[in-house]
Amino acid sequence: MKENKGVITLLFVGVLMGALDISIVGPALPSIEDALKIDGHKIGWIFSIYVLFNLTGISLFARLSDVYGRRKIYILALFIFGLGSLWVSLSNSFDTLLIGRAIQGFGASGIFPVASAIVGDLYPPEKRGQMLGLLGAVFGIAFLVGPFIAGVLLHFLPWNFLFIINVPVAFILIYYSARTLPSISYKNVIHIDWIGIVSLGIALAAFTYGLNNFKASDWVIDPANIKMMLPFIISIISLIILFSVERHAQNPIIEFSFFKSREIIIAGIIAVVTGLVEACFVFIPKFVVESFSVTPSRASFMLLPFVLATAIGSPVFGRLTDKYGVKKIIAIGLLFAAFGLYLLSTSGNQLFIYYLSGILTGLGLSVLAGSSLRYIMLNNTRLQDRATSQGMLSILIGVGHLSGTAVIGIITVSMLTKSGYEIMFAGVAFLLLAMFILSFGLKNKVYYKH
Repeated sequence: MKENKGVITLLFVGVLMGALDISIVGPALPSIEDALKIDGHKIGWIFSIYVLFNLTGISLFARLSDVYGRRKIYILALFIFGLGSLWVSLSNSFDTLLIGRAIQGFGASGIFPVASAIVGDLYPPEKRGQMLGLLGAVFGIAFLVGPFIAGVLLHFLPWNFLFIINVPVAFILIYYSARTLPSISYKNVIHIDWIGIVSLGIALAAFTYGLNNFKASDWVIDPANIKMMLPFIISIISLIILFSVERHAQNPIIEFSFFKSREIIIAGIIAVVTGLVEACFVFIPKFVVESFSVTPSRASFMLLPFVLATAIGSPVFGRLTDKYGVKKIIAIGLLFAAFGLYLLSTSGNQLFIYYLSGILTGLGLSVLAGSSLRYIMLNNTRLQDRATSQGMLSILIGVGHLSGTAVIGIITVSMLTKSGYEIMFAGVAFLLLAMFILSFGLKNKVYYKH
């Protein structure tokens, strides 16, 4: 058991490192934008391309670890991530920066699913759910503490250091992974769902490209504007192919039987919105810079209420979920987040309202981005499907990340003032209220009957 704790610590650090590199970008955006002279319309790609390559690689790395063993593929993923981090830190142009972020995202895509599979290998069925839930909660924690950590570092160091620090960490993890991780391959697992993986990748890439190249002038959709419509058409066609193939695939990357459960459908919809909320959070430091006329590093320090509220809320709401049921806790989290973001949209330059909004939003995200959604997925799927359900939930949250980043970019760049952020925060607040109503469809306690 002591050896298992060492392995779990190793996995947690790896997952946290990959998740942090999505969230630390927010505070660094102003510095990167100035240093590389990036067009404001394109800045969202720094975030989007990482998430895109992360999502497309999840299923591939998971299946490769079945074929070639967990240790080899986990080390490979860490190496790719470290290489991408080095590339980003040395970038002197926007194009090279995007290549590095893509490499980073692809490497990170192998860290979480392989870590989940190792948990399945090491722990008996009755303990897997708890450990997978803890691994999944790392993502939510990273989105909240990442900007704060970045702000501290940016106060003393240039933006490049945010990424080069990953290189020694990655290689330390590689060293200990080679010494401690199990290396079990399953020779009877030889099928990789290439059509599904490629179809999903094309669908996500086309969707992301279309959204990130959408301009305010395109709100009136002209069917004759093929250039604007083509990415979305390609995305829809790829999704149709994906759905038709996955129904008959031997090892599908999307398990459609999950969606026979009303709870999983509701959790999936809330997961997409949670991803959108997390994408908003990445841009809060820039909003603070414009609202309070502070430096980017000072703006990140001003995220402390969000971080503290999350740190306190995560364990408290976790215990309350066990006591009162997931439905009530998710509803409370949605209300807190909705009210917090609405206050943020009206805060202006009033510090008290801003900090109050931070506390409420942090408490809300401690529920949504913590283990609540993974709790629902774990308790509504079979033991052998739990890792797959966690990966699918990650994909749904990632879709929210991609959509949120693109929409925020459209709104804020087109308005060119902090009012764009205010409209965005208010809009997401009302969307969270809709999710609050939707959450009434959840059962308060759901336990899968084995």
